Amino acid sequence: MRQSLLALLARGPAHGYELKQDLEQLLGSAYPQPNVGQIYVTLGRLEKSGLIEGEDVEQASRPNKKVYHLTDAGWEALRAWFEETSDEPRVRDEFFMKVALAPQSGLADQISLINRQRRQYLNTMRQLSKLAAAEDRDNRVAHLLIEGAMLHLQADLDWLERCQEELEELE
Repeated sequence: MRQSLLALLARGPAHGYELKQDLEQLLGSAYPQPNVGQIYVTLGRLEKSGLIEGEDVEQASRPNKKVYHLTDAGWEALRAWFEETSDEPRVRDEFFMKVALAPQSGLADQISLINRQRRQYLNTMRQLSKLAAAEDRDNRVAHLLIEGAMLHLQADLDWLERCQEELEELE
């Protein structure tokens, strides 16, 4: 959330609710909708860390609103974030730990775990398909997000198939 807010503030000053709306519009309904409270807490932390500054702006018929902008340190942090690669290997996969430890615990069958997880992935794939059909066709970012999630799910389904084949050979 921190970097997302910094990136949105790179285009210019904004207040918290405006940033929430921008994220929702950009990412569509497939991405978990940010909680406005979470956004304001994150903005407070970014301000305390010196990455943004807030300024109270008077409004005629409403309470003042706080508009935030990036500081030099915020610009630098944002540049550094865009330079970093995303290296997130799934070596610490909780599901795989369940499969690996099921025989030792005696509480679960590995193939049953795989089948249950497969059903979950297929249900999620159906939900994403419905989201894609309902999403505004012009929102390419949202469609790419959904497509990426579906491709990851397909890879996970293929991996589950591989796990099942290997485990059945051991029996």
